[in-house]
Amino acid sequence: MTENEANSHEKNSHQEKNEKRLFVLDTNVLIHDPSALFRFSEHDLFLPMVVLEELDNNKKGHTEVARSARQASRFLDDLTSGSTPEEIKEGLDLNLRVGIDEDSEEALIATGKLFLQTENISTDIKIDLPGQKNDNFILGITLALQADPDLPKVSLVSKDINLRIKASAIGIQVEDYNNDQVLDDVNLLYSGIQNLPSSFWDLNEKEVDSWSEEGHTYHKISGDEVKKWLPNQFITIGENSDFEAIVRENSKEGAIVEQVRHFYSEKQSVWGISARNKEQNFALNLLMDPEVDFVSLVGQAGTGKTLLALAAGLTQVMDEKTYQEIIMTRATISVGEDIGFLPGTEEEKMAPWMGALMDNLEVLTHNDDAGEWGKQATNDLLASRIKIRSLNFMRGRTFLNRYIILDEAQNLTSKQMKTLITRAGPGTKIICLGNIAQIDTPYLTETTSGLTFVVDRFRKWEHSGHVTLRRGERSRLADFAADVL
Repeated sequence: MTENEANSHEKNSHQEKNEKRLFVLDTNVLIHDPSALFRFSEHDLFLPMVVLEELDNNKKGHTEVARSARQASRFLDDLTSGSTPEEIKEGLDLNLRVGIDEDSEEALIATGKLFLQTENISTDIKIDLPGQKNDNFILGITLALQADPDLPKVSLVSKDINLRIKASAIGIQVEDYNNDQVLDDVNLLYSGIQNLPSSFWDLNEKEVDSWSEEGHTYHKISGDEVKKWLPNQFITIGENSDFEAIVRENSKEGAIVEQVRHFYSEKQSVWGISARNKEQNFALNLLMDPEVDFVSLVGQAGTGKTLLALAAGLTQVMDEKTYQEIIMTRATISVGEDIGFLPGTEEEKMAPWMGALMDNLEVLTHNDDAGEWGKQATNDLLASRIKIRSLNFMRGRTFLNRYIILDEAQNLTSKQMKTLITRAGPGTKIICLGNIAQIDTPYLTETTSGLTFVVDRFRKWEHSGHVTLRRGERSRLADFAADVL
């Protein structure tokens, strides 16, 4: 390829990338993100009438789906308010309307147009195509729009995998809605740990200053590599080195790191729990640090997330009196078929979902010498300081001096995560636990999960910390099953 041909190819690719397009939106896109109407920049949008009907069918109730359907309907009502039928047929200017992103509370301004289906569109697609009738209507309308030579390139946007497969099968350009994707690849997720080579000290020998202060050992390290370190990020050097430190400050003059506390021995244990690996030790350092208000722990089953969080919480509630009580909650997403209505109070309804809490409490309160009365007294005492709450009733509340554990956080959306974290009042600490490889919520993936969202957004804040736990400590059976199944 000659230089002129290369330049021409690059120019054509650039023009194709920036070419104005027409996107047909499926209903699930607006239910997943009502502000999607304002997230397509300069491109135009088309809404089939069946999408409005499905929004109307889903707007009743108190579920997250109903709330999103109502919000999308309000946006559409605002866009069409005061417009004549002729103006709607010609397209509504999105740049004259402003949408509000609930996550950042910033205005979302689009410069394209919104077209609503105002007349019957005849299509060549057979409505008896296998599948849902509404989906087939959307496919037929998209095909008809693609056949119009006066329109720009037409694409269908849907969160429904099967609809995307059907669209591809009949020659429709189709895409997933990825605006809420936090990362391109889950492997890029911040781990909270920086592993340095064994030669690091030799390379930085003249750029390290060390001192001790109130029983803590600090090192000031300068150089190009340390500029990338983040607050409360953990530093290890070499595979067999005992050096474990946490970044306390980072400026142009260099980074100040503090050697972490070691919770490996029984004397330094937390509520009887000792760290079995470096990641668990790092997690305990964050959980026991009063200056860290938000902690996120990600790892597969058996890495000790819930046990470590609960042990640190009991120590700070029962012994150190840092917090008044522990509040534990989780998303009530079933792995199998739903078992139906659960009777009782809020805590009694949540009890079946809190098996992890009960299992870990058995470990933390196990004492063969206490006797039955002693065990019961201990359980009653702990039960008075551990409250189980449902996420359904979090909106509008404020928690003061509480230690909040959010389990199975990977099943929450970014909006649900914001709703919970903004409940924290003065003196409250929030712990988010989860395994992003086990997501049970429809339309959520590893890169769009609320847990991934908060890990990425909080990583630069000086009062937050994150650790990815990689080594299972549950049992040899669980470790083997996690590897081969």
